[in-house]
Amino acid sequence: MITPHLTALPFGITCIDTGLFRPRLAAAYLLQHNGKAAIVETGVTNTVPRILNALSNKDVAPEDVLFVIPTHVHLDHAGGAGALMQKFPNARLIVHPRGARHMIDPSRLWAGSVDVYGEDMLDRAYGRPLPVQAARVTIADDGFELDMAGRLLKFIDTPGHARHHFSVYDEMSRGFFSGDTFGISYRETDSAQGAYMLPTTTPVQFDPEAWHQSLDRYLTFKPERMYLTHFSMVEGIPALAAALRRALDDYVAMARKFAHDEHRDRKLRAALLQYTLDGLRAHQCPLQEPTLRGLLDMDMNLNTQGLGMWLDSNQLT
Repeated sequence: MITPHLTALPFGITCIDTGLFRPRLAAAYLLQHNGKAAIVETGVTNTVPRILNALSNKDVAPEDVLFVIPTHVHLDHAGGAGALMQKFPNARLIVHPRGARHMIDPSRLWAGSVDVYGEDMLDRAYGRPLPVQAARVTIADDGFELDMAGRLLKFIDTPGHARHHFSVYDEMSRGFFSGDTFGISYRETDSAQGAYMLPTTTPVQFDPEAWHQSLDRYLTFKPERMYLTHFSMVEGIPALAAALRRALDDYVAMARKFAHDEHRDRKLRAALLQYTLDGLRAHQCPLQEPTLRGLLDMDMNLNTQGLGMWLDSNQLT
């Protein structure tokens, strides 16, 4: 049976389109090995049925899911963790040390997200996250390793997008589940030149210096592919890392340019959007500008907010 929101990738990995907001925006991943499974990224509470449908489609019994692994605790990556853990009796939640308390008691995580997105939108599109029992939570410090039925997963701390962010290296596929630290790349913008990379400077913990260091760490593994949450697998990693570095530096330069402007946020958003449209045009993206503006609208809003908070927190205004 062919299911539109499932994409079979090599090495026993399935990309699950969680359906958040639109097709091909936010992914979760199913890893299968030796009759056992893990879920990387959880979607939000309202998209959990997509993940459960994927398990059924792939003939994975709930009791055979060993691990649920959000790369960080932003809601589009971890909001569905509590709902999933209720369905998987043998699973453990693997989480960054800075994120564990928010999975056990998600009330502050929800409140912080309300400040960014608004409660009406979150209730409608995301659904409230459910708590996870503390006894079922495993903290993955930098260098933590996990044996998934003979398949080795390595965890490295990868701040830059958020301080509560790790990435998961899958030795078998020589690929990282990178959350948001390797940026975002929508498949609609692919061209003959390959993937187009965007930083995601979502509030509130953007740190460009830490982000560059995280990119350095990725490359020491010589990865052959990255499994992005936004969206799906990309290859040709050295060139994409270089593109992401340039974009990060350009974002910082634009933020500094408007740091003292009384219309800072409006001008910064316009500059970010134009920078991206120009980049996509040079990339020979097949989409027309009106479509791109719609595609990028949420990201431009969030990136502007995150850069503004970075300026304020570093007293650059």
